[in-house]
Amino acid sequence: MSISDPNAPLRSNVRLLGDTLGKTLKAQVGDALYQKIETIRQLSKEACLGDVAADKALNALLQGLTSDEMLGVARAFSHFLNLANIAENVHRIRRARWHQLHHQSVSQLGSIEATFKEFQDKNIAPERLYLAVEHLNIDLVLTAHPTEVMRRTLMQKFDKIGRLLRDYDEKRLTPEEFLETEESLYREVTSVWQTDEIRRRKPTPIDEAKWGFAVIENSLWPALPGFIKELDRQLKKFTGQSLPLVASPICFSSWMGGDRDGNPNVTSDVTEKVCLLARWMAADLYARDVNALSAALSMQDCNQALREYVGDAPEPYRALLKKLKDQLLATKQWIEVKLAGKSSDAWDIIERKEQILEPLLLCHHSLQACHAQCIADGELTDLIRRVACFGIALTRLDVRQEAAKHTQLLDEVTQYLGIGSYNEWDEKKRQSFLKDKLSSTSPFITNEIPLTEMSHEVWKTCCMIARQLPASMGAYVISMAGHPSDILAVCLLQKEAGVVHPMRVVPLFETQSDLQQAPLCLDALLACNWYKNHIHGHQEIMIGYSDSGKDAGILAAGWAQYNAQENLVLVAKKHGIRLTLFHGRGGSVGRGGAPAHMAIRSQPPGSVEGSLRVTEQGEVIRNKYSLPERARRTLELYATATLEASLLPPPQPKQSWRQMMQLLCDSSFQAYRNVVKNNQHFVDYFYQVTPLQEIGSLAIGSRPSRRYQDKGIEGLRAIPWVFAWTQNRLLLPAWLGVGDALQVAEASDLALIREMADEWPFFRSLLSMVEMVLTKASLEIFTFYETRLVPLALRSEGELLRLKFLQTQEAILKALNIEKLLETNPILLRTLLLRSPYLYPLHVLQAELLCRVRTQGDTIQNNKNKDALLVTISGIAAGMQNTG
Repeated sequence: MSISDPNAPLRSNVRLLGDTLGKTLKAQVGDALYQKIETIRQLSKEACLGDVAADKALNALLQGLTSDEMLGVARAFSHFLNLANIAENVHRIRRARWHQLHHQSVSQLGSIEATFKEFQDKNIAPERLYLAVEHLNIDLVLTAHPTEVMRRTLMQKFDKIGRLLRDYDEKRLTPEEFLETEESLYREVTSVWQTDEIRRRKPTPIDEAKWGFAVIENSLWPALPGFIKELDRQLKKFTGQSLPLVASPICFSSWMGGDRDGNPNVTSDVTEKVCLLARWMAADLYARDVNALSAALSMQDCNQALREYVGDAPEPYRALLKKLKDQLLATKQWIEVKLAGKSSDAWDIIERKEQILEPLLLCHHSLQACHAQCIADGELTDLIRRVACFGIALTRLDVRQEAAKHTQLLDEVTQYLGIGSYNEWDEKKRQSFLKDKLSSTSPFITNEIPLTEMSHEVWKTCCMIARQLPASMGAYVISMAGHPSDILAVCLLQKEAGVVHPMRVVPLFETQSDLQQAPLCLDALLACNWYKNHIHGHQEIMIGYSDSGKDAGILAAGWAQYNAQENLVLVAKKHGIRLTLFHGRGGSVGRGGAPAHMAIRSQPPGSVEGSLRVTEQGEVIRNKYSLPERARRTLELYATATLEASLLPPPQPKQSWRQMMQLLCDSSFQAYRNVVKNNQHFVDYFYQVTPLQEIGSLAIGSRPSRRYQDKGIEGLRAIPWVFAWTQNRLLLPAWLGVGDALQVAEASDLALIREMADEWPFFRSLLSMVEMVLTKASLEIFTFYETRLVPLALRSEGELLRLKFLQTQEAILKALNIEKLLETNPILLRTLLLRSPYLYPLHVLQAELLCRVRTQGDTIQNNKNKDALLVTISGIAAGMQNTG
């Protein structure tokens, strides 16, 4: 990679993949359709450069295609965009390696070395840095995605293509090897083409959980040791001290199979099965590593401690590991028996990670004593660090449930017992009742109490938790939480179910009003002596970005989230407890999405303090963790950003900034609500101009797109809300309300707005993400959807949205003091422009297909159109690099 033209290898890879796809198309679809695809590609390039005649010709050609031809064209452009994503991921790895090779002259932003050097330059004492790294606690929570459109089979094939591209960089290929790599690439692209990319059935929660296990197996498992090794190396270099051998600065949790909020498919039986499958997968991965380690540790010398353990065995390390291998095998077999529904007697199985760590540490200490530190630092240390991170279940499984479900269960119990209706009690009476029962040693929920089906399932879930190993379970997250009783209720239900090691209870504050009330709720909760003693000095709070954005708009929601975090930190300090904030961010800007480094650095000062929990969803997982090298870079960025936010926090916002931000918030909130909530025609317009109705009927996620069946925006989940606006390229949730607010503020004090953008990371991050979204959006494409799909009587809604978009664009340019969007980020701008000619035909096809699907009824022809429509949805998601 040349410093004068760092993107040359990327262009070369894109060209290689494009040529390979072209070769595949010629062989697979015939010359006639191939020539049409090439004509469409050329016309689209010219149309994207402003050629009106080319645009008309392109539209006429696309709208004149048969259903079969539409499917072929959609697949061709969709696959190109997926291949381009692969090339970009490989290029990110290439850039990281280039920086590592030239680290003395050019350090990569966010690398461990560059970050530690910054700490040194800013006089952070080595002792302080060491303590910060030693206490680093980052928990990345893998979640399923309700609008995930790509099949796991294709993900695996795309990952293989990525590895083949890496071969071009990493190996000095002979001419024969180069030819074989090209042939392998052609075989893989042909295999992709001949694979049905359409899900024919909705994935089950167990399918989604297995996909999560595959991400760990194929990417995070190989990536983790290298990341920690580099962290240890740089820590030793800058502080003179090594990271503890069993340190776990990053760990992983999951919602896949545990998140039942609005998803009736996630039952107690499903969650229990996922827990068992996770333990089986962990045992299998450890067994593979222990087998490889046993083959490597053939030495005969050992220390006295190991010799006492294995007796006179000639190969002491192998003798010790033999017992561990047997335990891991027994664990897998025991789980298989349990999954088969058969009874199982007492087995010698792994139930704590210490059972794996103890023999490994014994080997490590022995090798050190026998002057074999270099051997101890190899595969053995890698395995010890995996055990410290992944435990016996790979991830800790969270349970998420809506607060109202617990209220309903308790209401049924109190009514049966004749003590009144819990549902009708006020907050004071509920708390009094819950505190009394929590302090009592007598159970009050028995199996004899008749419960409705829904409440019975909630109770079964609590009983299921009681049967699980503590190492399998994470947090019990309560969605739509608003009162202390919501948290105490879950504590009581766990107690009544006999949970010996209760899951920590985490309230999720989502809407603007709930975020505003969150500090008061926490303050009241911590005033309860029983609860304060119960949490042992640590409380976790989840901040919801999705529903707050849908409820109030991105700007008002962002300020509500910022204020809530600040005030929650103050409440925690008042009560002398440690607070961890759990950020429920999505992949898109409309749901709190932002580059990890930027997002963490823009948090309120004092809100990170070395501890961070954040969701990683759907396409975000695929983008960040598709290859081990990308995963390692992602872990590095999370670690360095968390350390920076802790050791070099941003400044406290000035009072003038806060006042201006409140003005922006109020104006933005009102402008957003006037369009989305106070406009009687908006919902009808939304349904017509987006593919939302069709998305709901597609097999693209285990969870329904709505919490409850209602055509309004309130019942719609945030993910399909964002997804639908992404497909038609207006990306409304990510900017609506921002322009109105900035126009008011800029008219009164433009200098202050620019000062905030220059000096306040939170505000700069918000404006930068809106700037990026406005560049991704396209009024021309959005207007095309409207023309094809919306009745004339509703089109005035589109006029209003176009006006607001242009106002927002102008206001962002003025606030950032720039002349054109992304002028300070030419690499991102070039990437977006590169995709445009391949996205444009998919949008035209999608609008045409939506029109046909909505007018033709359920015919055989229409089923072909539905297939083509799903391919365009997948392709646009790939091109925009998010679904929702």
